Parts: sequence; structure tokens; C-alpha cells
Amino acid sequence: MGRVALVTGGSRGIGAAISKALKAEGYEVAATYAGNTEKAAAFTDETGIKTYKWNVADYDESKAGIAQVEADLGPVDIVVANAGITRDAPFHKMSPEQWKEVIDTNLTGVFNTVHPIWPGMRERKFGRVIVISSINGQKGQFGQVNYAATKAGDLGIVKSLAQEGARAGITANAICPGYIATEMVMAVPEAVREKIVGMIPAGRLGEPEEIARIVTFLASDDASFINGSTISANGAQFFA
Repeated sequence: MGRVALVTGGSRGIGAAISKALKAEGYEVAATYAGNTEKAAAFTDETGIKTYKWNVADYDESKAGIAQVEADLGPVDIVVANAGITRDAPFHKMSPEQWKEVIDTNLTGVFNTVHPIWPGMRERKFGRVIVISSINGQKGQFGQVNYAATKAGDLGIVKSLAQEGARAGITANAICPGYIATEMVMAVPEAVREKIVGMIPAGRLGEPEEIARIVTFLASDDASFINGSTISANGAQFFA
């Protein structure tokens, strides 16, 4: 049996591209989703990748879901913490609920996803933790105090896990995508997309598959000395 990869939020958008790319590299892949069972089932039918439903904001749900994945596929060797949400509002209008919901999913959700897997990685002396952060965690963004805080916090998680896991053969790295041509971005009005593209020196949006290729490299044995790093993929829009 090959190595097992878990991708949270892995049935749509960037997560779907990551799941497909890892499967193409020979990994046994499990993809999680939070709500849309119909689309998750269609993704499984299309790709053959098993999907599992749980809320990454809930530790007990995450632990039980991971236990099911490991019962079905084997111990998780690669975990890609990709699941995330936005609840945008200017700070003076942001509600405590909007703050908490994003913190619980995007920041605590990384803890809830990695923590149950970490002891097994340490025991087996191998692991890959890859967190999908964001350009807005590096530079901030109007109307996204909550989101930017979580994505910046994710970088701190990675840097700390890298130091704790290095001697056990575990690496932890982050990817900060810029604006990527996902369903969500492509759904915004064309005039808004043109304005976004105008801010990107590369003159285009990124493709989900470009982020997925970074993930497959970081998951590989070739990346074993890359640890605690943040890889920016934003078409030269921002330099950390």
C-alpha cells in the first residue's frame, strides 16, 4: 500500500486539484468536505478519491473522521490542511460570530486536523504537514481582519511544528497562494476580476494545478530538507 494523504476541503477548488495531483503521484488520497454531499459524491465518481464529511472546526469530529480514514486506507503520512472559509466585513462592522467562525475553521481547524495525526507520524519517523495559507496572511487585506489573522497564524504553526518534528523525519511547510482561478474567484463580476489581474505583475490569475504541483513536491522525499518554509505563489504580486 502506498503512502496515505489527507486533504481537508479536498473535493473543490484548490483542494480538488491537490487531491487529484496526489492521486496521480500514487498516493492513497482521502478528501474531506463540510457541506455539499452531492458535489462530494460527484467528485468521488469522477476521480475515485474517497470523500469524508466532517467539520474541521470540531476536534472530536476531526479525530473520529481521521480514525475512519486510517481504518479505510491506513495511517496518514501526508496531511494537507486546506479547508478554509471567509466571513468578510470591515473591522468596525465585524461581528464576534464572524470572527470566531473564521478562527475556528481556518486556525483551530489546522490544530484539529494535524494534532490527531502527529503522534503516528512521530512514531513512524515520517510525515509531511502542508498548510495552505494565503497572500492575505502575509500582507493583510481590507475587510479580512479575521481571515488574515488566521492565515498569518497558520505560518506560525508551520514554523513551530517544523522545529518539533524535524528529528522525527517530519516536515511542515506552508503555501501562500495569491489570486487563483477557482469557482469562487471566477464567480465575481468580470470588472472586479480585471481589477484583480491588474494588480498581478504576471498579468493573470494562478491555476489550482499550480498550487497542487507545489504540494506534490513538498510531499515527496525530494523535499525532505525543506522544513518550516513559506512558499509564495502569487505571480509576483507580493514579496514577504
